[in-house]
Amino acid sequence: MAGSQVYFTDFRTGIGTSLTDKLKKLCRRAGIATIPMNGRFVAIKMHFGELGNLAFLRPNYARAVAELVKEAGGKPFLTDCNTLYPGSRKNALDHLDCAEINGFNTVTTGCHVIIADGLRGTDEVAVPVPNGVYCKEAYIGTAVMDADVFISLSHFKGHEEAGFGGAIKNIGMGCGSRAGKMQQHKEGKPTVDQSLCRSCRRCAKECGSDAITYEDNGKAFIHPDICKGCGRCIGACAFDAISNDNENAFEMLGCKMAEYAMAVCAGRPHFHISLVQDISPNCDCHGENDAPILPDIGMFASFDPVALDQACVDACLAADPLPNSQLSDNLNREGWEHHHDHFLDSNPNVRWKETLEHAEKIGLGSREYEVVRL
Repeated sequence: MAGSQVYFTDFRTGIGTSLTDKLKKLCRRAGIATIPMNGRFVAIKMHFGELGNLAFLRPNYARAVAELVKEAGGKPFLTDCNTLYPGSRKNALDHLDCAEINGFNTVTTGCHVIIADGLRGTDEVAVPVPNGVYCKEAYIGTAVMDADVFISLSHFKGHEEAGFGGAIKNIGMGCGSRAGKMQQHKEGKPTVDQSLCRSCRRCAKECGSDAITYEDNGKAFIHPDICKGCGRCIGACAFDAISNDNENAFEMLGCKMAEYAMAVCAGRPHFHISLVQDISPNCDCHGENDAPILPDIGMFASFDPVALDQACVDACLAADPLPNSQLSDNLNREGWEHHHDHFLDSNPNVRWKETLEHAEKIGLGSREYEVVRL
């Protein structure tokens, strides 16, 4: 497969030019105006941020993309699907409240916000997965599939399960309905090392399936027959007491995300934007965000989500870790096994390369790319 073009610009601006102006220029240069959008519904998939998290993309960026769509005669809307776990986005009403509190509304963004999988996360379409290996059908939020054109606007950052959260994760996991998220997550069932458990009960607060109880000794226990395998408890535990015994679980998660992204994008125009800034070590689904592990890098855009993710990864791996971050703390820890990979050194159990390899294998895009710098 031939390499794809990925357009890039940094966050430097001169007096009189805003970052949103620069984002629009990037998207125009990358060819967004070549997409036929006149009179068509255009889904802009993004993450509105969990309450308490401040690393998510500002609504100003969403407005810039919506304005580009309107210039082409399109009808844009911002969208995301509900979560499996407890929090501020577990149903459409709470999700819309969260988006509003975090600044996403018709005034700030210039378009409507629609929760794609409905009130309870059950409004879905079973979509065939071209070349699917693990999933023959993907359960995607209805509003995502009702759109004529699909645009992803991603905050590129670290992730405690996927290694990084970029375009493929924003599309694949983000567009899955509740059933779709369960299908992607179910290969991994975490367990507790009770010798490390501190009985803080944080994991149970994060569990969306009431699968965690506490034994007579006060230690956590995860019931495998109830657990959905979402992995939120792994990220919640500050003492590394919870892990996944299935060594291929994260690898399979990444492959399934790629297949879900394939289902979303196949057969219609799609365009992808990633902003590599506020690179927190974990997902924006957390109700907090730790200090960034890497410096802000820039904005990327491409018609190819695989090339886009690969370009963002390579730019991150070439950057120097920031001090006083999860990454630098790990690297400076006595006896730490250096992986020479910022994502692995930040979250050492993750698997991210397999996601890109599988995405390329099934035809979602190419890992080969050419950077066009503005």
